[in-house]
Amino acid sequence: MAPMNPAEDRLKGIATFVQAAEAGSFALAAERLRMTRSAVAKLVARLEQRLGARLFNRSTRKQSLTEHGQAYYERCKRALAEIDAAEASLDARDRQLGGRLRVSLPQHLGRHLVAPILTRLLAVHPGLDLELSFSDRFVDLLDEGFDLAVRLGPLPDSSSLAARPLGAFDFLLCAAPKYLRRHGIPKCIDDFERHTALVYARSGPESPWLAMDADGQQRPLRVQRRLRMDDLDAITDAALAGHGLARLPRWLAAPAVAEGRLNWVWEGRHAQRVEVNAVWPHTPFLPMKTRAAIDRLAADLPPALQAGLMVRPRVAPRRSASGQR
Repeated sequence: MAPMNPAEDRLKGIATFVQAAEAGSFALAAERLRMTRSAVAKLVARLEQRLGARLFNRSTRKQSLTEHGQAYYERCKRALAEIDAAEASLDARDRQLGGRLRVSLPQHLGRHLVAPILTRLLAVHPGLDLELSFSDRFVDLLDEGFDLAVRLGPLPDSSSLAARPLGAFDFLLCAAPKYLRRHGIPKCIDDFERHTALVYARSGPESPWLAMDADGQQRPLRVQRRLRMDDLDAITDAALAGHGLARLPRWLAAPAVAEGRLNWVWEGRHAQRVEVNAVWPHTPFLPMKTRAAIDRLAADLPPALQAGLMVRPRVAPRRSASGQR
């Protein structure tokens, strides 16, 4: 077999690194790539040597990305998605992309971020008809005739469905400056007992709010759950009006934080990470309309999910005397 040229070797190393980051171990990445574990480790080591940076924290029990590795992974993932999208767009020139594409979307993420991305396909593909359904209900793609779904959280094992990661986002605590001036900024976990929570509640048990204490252990936050809603936009409005603490997706709260109308609370010690995946019925021949939608989401959704990552409030709220311990 002829040796790879430097460009091919570099691209293979990047693709292998992304697989290892997503798999969480060299062994699982090797299984997915149909390579040996030593071959995966060698490619990653060669990549680290070329970059002059350590990408993984390695131990006998676990493997995780370093800070440099996480930043490099996010960019590499987007670059590979762009390559896939470019190949799909070239392929689409030879095959007319058209017909109806039915997509199931989570209600709020779908409306705010996913729908604007997918609707741009209509301008590029005049023969495409797009049907979007917004619901947090777990739909059966096969029984209900959906071509594609965007789903939040970990995916169950399924032999009938295929999936592709689209990124992740954090749920964070936030509140209006006027609320924090009245009630004080929580400095320790016990401070939350005198705060009002704006709770996102649907059918089923409510999930607890968790945060790390001073010892780095996760503990539930004891807050007064006086207001419950099943709509994140309504909770955002209530937070803006100063009615309490809200736990909101970073991408949803970031514009108000940038404008100084909301402030992060315990940003470094309270966060719930949520994975986002594209899911579709497994088939040996994926329709071009479905592939085009998946590729576009893989390229455009990750940066949209992280758009508020570096947002900070314009003005820090004053801490009232009643809020001091």
